[in-house]
Amino acid sequence: MTIYVGNIPYSLKESDIEQLFAEFGPVASVKIIADKFTHRSKGYGFVEMEDEAGGEKAIENLNGKEILGRNLKVSRANPRKN
Repeated sequence: MTIYVGNIPYSLKESDIEQLFAEFGPVASVKIIADKFTHRSKGYGFVEMEDEAGGEKAIENLNGKEILGRNLKVSRANPRKN
């Protein structure tokens, strides 16, 4: 299950996000989207959870959670359009 994570504090690393989501189940991958020129975080990314139940639980518990003064926006990711 792929989860969209928005409003990520710029100082957080992918390993920090992985730790946050690992509480709800096995995390397959984490990708914070970065600007291709400055390589700075754009403040959003994607987490891939290994199972649906863990993903649903993570969304339920982390959406709106305050991290370093910013409220995370966590939801099921929309499928990619080619």
